[in-house]
Amino acid sequence: MHWTPPYASWLNQAEMYFSALTRCVLRHGDFADRHDLIDKLDAFAIAHNTTAKPYRWTYDGTPLKAA
Repeated sequence: MHWTPPYASWLNQAEMYFSALTRCVLRHGDFADRHDLIDKLDAFAIAHNTTAKPYRWTYDGTPLKAA
């Protein structure tokens, strides 16, 4: 079982960013060379930063119950 310490909740945001990067750019990427990869990563970062919105957290603070 893995859990995120309460003081490290910012890691969830970083994980979501890298998950989107992987899904949108890396998973099915076909790169001619290193510079092509860098260009596509830069384009993703620019697009993500221009359309970024705050994450909407849905956790209400009640303890989770074990299944």
